[in-house]
Amino acid sequence: LDDALRLQKRGLRILRRVYGDEHHQVANTLNNVGGVLHLKGQLERAMAKFEEAHAMYVGLYGEDHETVAMVLGHRANVLNDQGKFAEALAMHEKALAIRRRTLGSDHDDIASSLLNLGSGYDNLGMAEEALSRFEEGLGIMRRIHPEKTVMEGRFLDGIGSVCLEQGRLEEALSWYQEAHRMYRKTLGPDCAEARAMSDKAAAVLRMQSKVEDT
Repeated sequence: LDDALRLQKRGLRILRRVYGDEHHQVANTLNNVGGVLHLKGQLERAMAKFEEAHAMYVGLYGEDHETVAMVLGHRANVLNDQGKFAEALAMHEKALAIRRRTLGSDHDDIASSLLNLGSGYDNLGMAEEALSRFEEGLGIMRRIHPEKTVMEGRFLDGIGSVCLEQGRLEEALSWYQEAHRMYRKTLGPDCAEARAMSDKAAAVLRMQSKVEDT
């Protein structure tokens, strides 16, 4: 990551000299630098780069543009890692609204926003809001990727988790088992995701056994 960061910063300096501060390649590189800083756990510095890229994208393209939605999503992820969950959700919702206006109803990026929102609402204990986002995202993935994808497995997992939190054990087990099959199909039988779903399904079965014993 250190080498990647050095290369990105060097490229940024060159691009600023060549193009100035209002060019899409400068904005893209700022976004990339922010991404590396985020991976390194330097959250404040990452946010500063994302904010600079965001302002530049808005100046270049206006508020309603996919690149604006993209960098808003990155800013939201940093906020989430900073523990600012409500602010992160609001920013993810803003990114989703832009994507709906610019990309239409069925698109991978819209599904990605919905997955982030579902996870965010779930973390805050807002089960119905989480379930709504997960179910909408699952519908999108099934319509645009009938061949099945890893992303579908993530939505299935999310729905299973919400059902578990609501005490709907039979439904949770069914969703986890479906997610397990999806991960095996898309990532292979020995993938970590499939093993995680096996563990979750086993935990639900143990919970069901305890309920039956009472």
